[in-house]
Amino acid sequence: MATLTSNGFEPATLRTLALVGAAGAGKTSLAEALLHRSGMIGAPGSLERGTTVGDFDPLERRMLHSLAASVMHLDHQGTRVHLIDTPGSPDFLGHSLPALEAVETAAIVVNAATGIEPMTRRMMEWAAGRGLARMIVVNRIDAERVDLPRLLDEIRAAFGTECLPLNLPADGGTRVVDCFFNPCGVADFSSVEAAHRALVEQVVEVDAAFVERYLNDGDVDTRELHAPLEQALREGHLIPVCFTSARHGAGIAELLDVLVQLMPNPTEGNPPQFLEGTGPNARPVTARPDPQAHVLAHVFKVAIDPYVGKMGVFRIHQGTVTRDSLLYVGDGRKPFKVGHLFLLQGKEHVEIPRAGPGEICAVAKVDEIHFDAVLHDAAEDAHIHLKPLDFPVPVHGIVIEPKRRGDEQRLWDLLQKLVEEDPCLRLEQVAATRETVVYGLGELHLRVLLERLTEVHRCEVQTRPPRIAYRETLTRPAEGHHRHKKQTGGAGQFGEVFLRVEPLPPGSGFQFVDEVKGGVIPAQFMPAVEKGVRQAMETGVVSGHPVQDVRVVVYDGKHHSVDSKEVAFVTAARKAFVDAALKAGPQVLEPIVDLEITAPESCIGDITGDLLARRGIVTGQRLDGSGQAVVLGQAPLAELNGYQTRLNSLTGGQGRYTIAFSHHAAVPPAVQQQLAAAFKMPEPE
Repeated sequence: MATLTSNGFEPATLRTLALVGAAGAGKTSLAEALLHRSGMIGAPGSLERGTTVGDFDPLERRMLHSLAASVMHLDHQGTRVHLIDTPGSPDFLGHSLPALEAVETAAIVVNAATGIEPMTRRMMEWAAGRGLARMIVVNRIDAERVDLPRLLDEIRAAFGTECLPLNLPADGGTRVVDCFFNPCGVADFSSVEAAHRALVEQVVEVDAAFVERYLNDGDVDTRELHAPLEQALREGHLIPVCFTSARHGAGIAELLDVLVQLMPNPTEGNPPQFLEGTGPNARPVTARPDPQAHVLAHVFKVAIDPYVGKMGVFRIHQGTVTRDSLLYVGDGRKPFKVGHLFLLQGKEHVEIPRAGPGEICAVAKVDEIHFDAVLHDAAEDAHIHLKPLDFPVPVHGIVIEPKRRGDEQRLWDLLQKLVEEDPCLRLEQVAATRETVVYGLGELHLRVLLERLTEVHRCEVQTRPPRIAYRETLTRPAEGHHRHKKQTGGAGQFGEVFLRVEPLPPGSGFQFVDEVKGGVIPAQFMPAVEKGVRQAMETGVVSGHPVQDVRVVVYDGKHHSVDSKEVAFVTAARKAFVDAALKAGPQVLEPIVDLEITAPESCIGDITGDLLARRGIVTGQRLDGSGQAVVLGQAPLAELNGYQTRLNSLTGGQGRYTIAFSHHAAVPPAVQQQLAAAFKMPEPE
């Protein structure tokens, strides 16, 4: 059992680990094997029977895939290990990426039979970007027709020569031979002694004193290498590779020993990237794994259960949280009281009295808590936050409507809860079309959302494709003017606005500049002018889509001492903007996405030809050495409706793809003409 003190577990006796990687790599089975080997469960659960600790959600059990991050723990050799099992599908990066914020070590799991996949590369890059210690776990080493020597070469070619095996398979993958602690025995490939020398040489390189000893003595006792080893892991100078078979247990005991004896504890890993304030003036803040310090904790997962309510799962980076602690949520001014503090084991919630730095725990029924919140117990920490994750932009959208009239508000409330659980879901009510649109990372992502609505929350819905998220912009400066005058027998309405529009570089957003002099538009009406401009920009001027990257300068106008009202200046500004924008060369923009398509090499010609026919471009190709190829490209999102079906046809069902928003680009003239012809400018109210 790990060492429990009055302040919780000592940070030195804690390890935190996220199992990440491609779907089908065996992450959930690996977690089951680790839990079983450590004695936390009596027997490993089965995905097929739906008995795993991690995949406890009914949808996960039916689909045989993890759909959300699951938190578990085990105890081994006096050390507690917090495990986070993450989804492998790129559609659920909103659940897997945040797990990297809660751990010191990312274990990238690779299926020995399928090798390096796009998600393998992406998770390696993200883990490196967050400064985590990384290790590669090659699972399913006892599968038929695997070429482990070739796979190790591919890993080193893809991720660097710092990827070195800590153990090697033996006897056809039924066991492994240690290459670091006790390098003896015979492996199926390579030399154990050579692997040991490579590891020691890689580690001592970070410490000049050890280099000199190694050169003089020819070897170094690995028991003395703890400090340089941790430095090598922190700096990415060493990425250990471990071979395992979760199904038959090969390498599981050795992996537990590696986690406990070699991987960093909270005092040894790179500290999390906390910032105080926002923008260029944000100041770095270092969290110290000190149980006596004030509390800094980060919420990396939110789950909303119909019966339990909202649960926030967080990693404590500094200080100690106890039952009855008073904690603030971000910049909230009112603290909440920790009524119950939980340690998680899949769906099981074990109540604990306290937790300190390095612990992962949860609180329930706290409405204020939200994803990415920093929990703290000092009011002066209100503006501290973690450096934001670079999530992919959700671009797959569907319009969702209730089947039963009157359920609109209930559906909206449920969608807000589901979006709150997943930072890669986006909910939007499009005023111009009166559509409720949910955007996700892929077809599977949205299908799971719909199944949660119908199966968990019993809300029947109907769906249809949304309009493509076109945008408009302007290509040259222009001026506009409108006088709004209305007399209805009593007090009238009067407002006159002169303004100038100017295009801005892509990504600049909207700038509103007040250059009015002499009080011709009184200051109290300027917010109404800006409101009118924003309304016109939201509606668009040629295709009915929002205008972006524009500066609007209001430089003149008129008012009436009696008849001028806010509504008059809203209307005048809206029409003045339309007047200017129509003279400014309005241009419709469409979303362009980055594509990464994985398919058999033999299909690449058909795929590239089809991509070009969809107004796409090919930006690169690479072969992974196993008969699979990756095509990189860009294409308009409007051309990718139903693309997975087309890809299945081209590849015999063996192709898959991911997309990520890249930028907006001008549509062809014919497309702009079609969009303009279908648009009717709405009349002002």
